[in-house]
Amino acid sequence: MSERSKTWIVAASALVFAQAGASLILRPSFTLIALSDITQCILLLSGTLSFLPNVLANRGRTRLFWALMMLGMASWLAYQLLWNYFEIFLRKDVPNPFWGDVVLFLHIVPMMAALALQPHLRQDNRKARLGSLDFTLLLIWWVYLYLYAVIPWQNASTNATTYEHNLNVLYLTEKMVFLAGLAVVWSRSQGSWRTVYAHWFGACLTYALSSYLANWAIERNVYYTGSLYDVPLAASMAWVTGVGLLALDRAPQQQASQNYGNHGVWVARLGMIAISSLPLFAAWSVFDQQAPPQIRTFRLMVTLGTMMVMGAMVFLKQHLLDRELLHLLRTSQESFEDLRRVQAQLVQSEKLASLGQLVGGAAHELNNPLTAMLGYSDLLAAMPLDGEPRALAGKIGAQVRRTKALVSSLLSFAKQVPAEKMLLDVNALALTAVKLCQPQLLARNIQVKTELADELPPILGDSNQLLQVCLHIANNALNAMTGRASTLTVTTQQREGLVVLEFSDDGPGAEHAERVFDPSSTTRPVGQGTGLGLSACYSIIQEHQGKILCQNRSEGGANFRIELPAAKAASPAFFFSEKMREPSTVEINASATLTLPPTP
Repeated sequence: MSERSKTWIVAASALVFAQAGASLILRPSFTLIALSDITQCILLLSGTLSFLPNVLANRGRTRLFWALMMLGMASWLAYQLLWNYFEIFLRKDVPNPFWGDVVLFLHIVPMMAALALQPHLRQDNRKARLGSLDFTLLLIWWVYLYLYAVIPWQNASTNATTYEHNLNVLYLTEKMVFLAGLAVVWSRSQGSWRTVYAHWFGACLTYALSSYLANWAIERNVYYTGSLYDVPLAASMAWVTGVGLLALDRAPQQQASQNYGNHGVWVARLGMIAISSLPLFAAWSVFDQQAPPQIRTFRLMVTLGTMMVMGAMVFLKQHLLDRELLHLLRTSQESFEDLRRVQAQLVQSEKLASLGQLVGGAAHELNNPLTAMLGYSDLLAAMPLDGEPRALAGKIGAQVRRTKALVSSLLSFAKQVPAEKMLLDVNALALTAVKLCQPQLLARNIQVKTELADELPPILGDSNQLLQVCLHIANNALNAMTGRASTLTVTTQQREGLVVLEFSDDGPGAEHAERVFDPSSTTRPVGQGTGLGLSACYSIIQEHQGKILCQNRSEGGANFRIELPAAKAASPAFFFSEKMREPSTVEINASATLTLPPTP
């Protein structure tokens, strides 16, 4: 504890000892009254100010907790100042009934609200908001009890004896309820908060016992201001100062909220019980023949007004609960949809993992005959051939090298090894795929229509893998277009940082467009493939951080759309040349080139 806090506590303790010494030495007199009242006023001011650093040093519900506690102490200080005004400045007894008694009674109300916040627990805003609303109902009920039991005997029909008796009983009940609530939060707290609550409980218990002792002395006409009966009261005030300084020194942290579900349930039940008790008090006001008519009328009006206020708060609570239920319903629906998507992605991932193992094994088996084919093609090209035979040998060698590159890409994909990426031109990629499909296009009398966007930004990807995707989609469209004079449309465009490549055919369309990328889904007849190519395409596009979608066109046919993120920087030395309308050489990988004929 800091030196300033220690000095502060020593000063407060010294005031208590001074109070005790004056009570023992001085006889009942104005000097003793003034000394006792001023001492208690200073102690209450000290307790109020000791809470201020906690208000400034904390945030959220903890700050509100200390602010409400400080408000309760400030109300107690205000009542003591009123008491000092009568006994010191006016030099006369405080009147009975006294209109300022409501300040003393209500000073515990903000402290009850502070306990409802439970700052030692981490809670979500929803629980804190609804719990505070329930406690507000209870606090309004306490104010109503004061208006019902005490105020009528002060304003409607003055009776000092009944007023004082009802005030003492109600105030004692309020203190007992506050102590019970403080004991509950003390028992459920841990660490520094438990210590703070323990000292706060001790101070409040000392104050409650000293008040009871003072009332006992007043009934026997042995009490006077400044007597020994006031010493425990001064000690409880000084103890409050210690509570504020201890909390500032310990800086207690919030603990994890435990399962105290019954706490919130019982708070709500008590609020409903409080509201349900109002008609009983109204009936009591009407049928209590012993009370004067003006008392019954006053109580009935107060009860009706309180019913309106608490009814409005119940309506507000129900409105908040309805909003919360709707929010929970929407959240549950979203969680269910997310769960379905995750489940579908998990099934797809498992299928793709199996596909990767299958592709890896097949690629290893293909490497051996490809190596032999490449050797024979090189031997053929090395022979003294002229004209067309040499050109055909060169084309065979180029296709074999390209096939080996595709197999290598499949192996990398099966091993989950990221492929080496470079800047690519999607337009050149699409035109290359079209040129490689020329024999099938000519044999089936299928026309190709290209709509390629100008100044399309490059993408970052693996040329062999993406070319494989384009070939798979193009071949899939060719197999679907069985009629005469069919058209395959290839388009590219840029949209919101994406490069979009689309293949559209005018065939019958996909039977299950949403399942075409499923490895177990195929519409091909037996003996015409397994349909696994589209699943591999899906995995390649996913690895390139893109999307591939299949949709049936309203005018007939299927549309495959590939969306790939555009690269931030373009370097013409690294991506496909778009000069595909004339015979050109397109670089596929570091070890193979393709010489393509002109597009008809």
